[in-house]
Amino acid sequence: MADPRMFPSGSDDRAESSDAGRRLYNPYQDLNMPYSYWTLYDLPTSPEFLFQEEALAQRRSWGENLTFYTGVGYLSGAVGGAALGLRDAARGAEPGETAKIRANRVLNSCGSSGRRVGNTLGVIGLMYAGIESAMVAARDRDDWINSVAAGLGTGTLFRAANGPRSAVVAGALGGVLAATATGGKQLAKRYVPVI
Repeated sequence: MADPRMFPSGSDDRAESSDAGRRLYNPYQDLNMPYSYWTLYDLPTSPEFLFQEEALAQRRSWGENLTFYTGVGYLSGAVGGAALGLRDAARGAEPGETAKIRANRVLNSCGSSGRRVGNTLGVIGLMYAGIESAMVAARDRDDWINSVAAGLGTGTLFRAANGPRSAVVAGALGGVLAATATGGKQLAKRYVPVI
C-alpha cells in the first residue's frame, strides 16, 4: 500500500469515496498461518502493491496469469508425457536386454514424450492465458465469458493450421472444457467445505 506520509488525508477524496466498500486483495489471505509464523518471518500484513488500483483487482495480473497457465501446462504435460514414455518403453522391451539397455530405453522414451507433450500443453496454456487476459482488458470485466471465449479461441488457434474443420472442432472442445472447468470451480466454491 502507499505510504500515508506521502499522500496526506484528503489528497484524493474522490478515489477513496468510490472504493470505500471494496475489499483489497491480499495475496497472503489463504495461507492460514498461525500468528507466530507472521512475526517469526516478519511477513507483511498488508497487500504489496505500488498503486491502489492494483490492490482493488481481485485476480492475478496478466503476467502472473501467463506464467501460471504456461507453467502448469508444461509441468503437467511433462509428467503425463513421461508416463506415456514409460509405458512405451515397457512395451518395447525385448527379452534378454541388459539393465543398462533397458534404463537407456526408459530414459530416452520418457524424455522424448515428456518434452513433446509438455511443450504442447505449455503452448496451449500460453495461448489461453493471453486470450483470457486480452478479454479481461477489452471487456473490463472478469467473469465466465472470458474463460469460455479464451477456450474457444485457444482451441481454434491451436488447430488452425490443420484446416477450418479441425479448428472449429478444437475450438468447440476448448470452449466446452473451459465452461466445464469454470462451472466446476463455482460448484466447488459453493458446495465443498474448506479444509
